[in-house]
Amino acid sequence: MMNYIFGALILISVVCSAVTGRGRELTQGVIDGASDSVKLLTTMAGMMLLWSGIMEIAQRGGFTALLGRVLSPVLRRVFKNVPKKSKALSKISMNVSANLLGLGNAATPFGISAMKELRRLSPREDEASGDMVVFVVINTASIQLMPTMIGTLRQMYGSRETFSILPCVWLSSICALAVGLGIAKLFQGRERD
Repeated sequence: MMNYIFGALILISVVCSAVTGRGRELTQGVIDGASDSVKLLTTMAGMMLLWSGIMEIAQRGGFTALLGRVLSPVLRRVFKNVPKKSKALSKISMNVSANLLGLGNAATPFGISAMKELRRLSPREDEASGDMVVFVVINTASIQLMPTMIGTLRQMYGSRETFSILPCVWLSSICALAVGLGIAKLFQGRERD
């Protein structure tokens, strides 16, 4: 579907530039856009590699495990149906830890592993369990103490105060998480009735 939408946008741009006589501006816009996208991609890839490396060091050094242990009591209350010694709880802790550090891409493998473990614990294979839904909500809200990717993009585009948005990011993430968890738990309660 997206291919058709993008194809239509390109076709409309070409027709409009031909009708208005702005072929040179269209060509320049295509060249500038391609150049800007390569710069953006290179910057984001470098940042992802840097923070993924830092996450690997934190994991091997035991920092993420420590953060996971700190988060474990809270997560056990949220995921009451998950056994205490389950691999799922460990993977969820690692995923949340990585997200807290603003390392969403490093958190993805932990999230996939956690979802596989939650699937194994689920009584019904053909539908998502309540714990799976709650995990998706937590992962999507992704509270970040330091949103590194946003900071990188803001710095790349000339922001003088790269992390001045932190209070807004924290507040909106906490609100999104509270609303999402509230709705998920509400539907979980109705499911049991």
